[in-house]
Amino acid sequence: MFHKLSTAASADCCEPNIRPISLKKKFKNVECMSILAQKKIASINNKLLDKMPKTRELSDFERGEIVGLSKGSHSVRDISKILQIPKSTVQDVLKKYNDEGMVSTASRTGRPSVLSEQDRRQLVRLTKGNRQATLEQITEEFNKSLTVSASVHTIRRALHIQGYYGRTAKKKPFVSEVNRKKRRFWCIARRNWSDEWDQVIFSDESRFEIFDNDSHKWVWRRANEKYEKDCLQPTVQKSDGIMLWGCFCKNQLGPLVLVEGRITADRYTRLLREHLLPFLNNLRHDTYLFQDDNAPVHTAHRTKAWKERNLGDSILPWPAQSPDLNPIEHLWDVLERRVRLRNPKPKNKVQLFDALQEEWRNLEPETYTKLVHSMPRRVDAVIRANGNPTRY
Repeated sequence: MFHKLSTAASADCCEPNIRPISLKKKFKNVECMSILAQKKIASINNKLLDKMPKTRELSDFERGEIVGLSKGSHSVRDISKILQIPKSTVQDVLKKYNDEGMVSTASRTGRPSVLSEQDRRQLVRLTKGNRQATLEQITEEFNKSLTVSASVHTIRRALHIQGYYGRTAKKKPFVSEVNRKKRRFWCIARRNWSDEWDQVIFSDESRFEIFDNDSHKWVWRRANEKYEKDCLQPTVQKSDGIMLWGCFCKNQLGPLVLVEGRITADRYTRLLREHLLPFLNNLRHDTYLFQDDNAPVHTAHRTKAWKERNLGDSILPWPAQSPDLNPIEHLWDVLERRVRLRNPKPKNKVQLFDALQEEWRNLEPETYTKLVHSMPRRVDAVIRANGNPTRY
């Protein structure tokens, strides 16, 4: 029985349509198929990398990595696999490095500007023609001459590129054309003064207020145009507070006097008689020049007659509308700032005057000495400004 079965099985295995495969050959075929599949997958991956869209700009660090791997004997394909960057990109980076020695990207021009160079010059002319116009007004007026409408942001950016920013207007007294010429001639005549300023007694009145309600006005200007005539805010006298008169010279402070009520020529001459003359008698030098400005009470007939009788030729003529030439204006500013820093602040006119007197007495000698030494620079500044207001 067993022999027959064996014979039958042997006969079945020897059928002509069935060819037995050895186990060793079978495993060899599987291994070949696995290698082919891996190569196919690798080929597909490489094609995908080459076709991968560039979604962002490579950083300088990533470009440096590509160059570093290339110097480490890595092929373009290896670098692409390691960094997951398309081969074409790797090739471009290496070519740029080999040709130009650079790995960083060159700067690009970006979107073309809406405004031409001629448009920018026109914008500057328009802005300088009306420095107090708002940005919206400048944009509206500028667009009237353009075929392409520019936005407010474009106009702001163009003005900033040209150096124009919105800034508060500096407050300076208005200078007429006649007084501008007089200021210039006056300074030219004294441009070589040096020690002569040590003999001048500077004087002036100033008003101080308990509260400051000043508002700021904005203008369009460059940083160096702060004191251009059309960038200033003319000031007017205030009607509230206390009025003080004071004087000083290079080495000594004079009295600080409260002026009550409306000042007239009679009151002014009485003030000079009661306070200026004693100060002159206490000076260490006999030669002096008294300075006061061209306020109506200073130039009244009675005042002039009093000066001629009591001061003689010791009077320094002064150009009108020239507070920037008088260094006592800086002392007033120092007093103002020091009183404002007080805590508690003065609440009435009596407290304000007491505080100002105390701060006046506490002024350091170096402060008013330096102010007198600034006179040659002030004179030169007026000459360079052609008689217009200066930074002083």
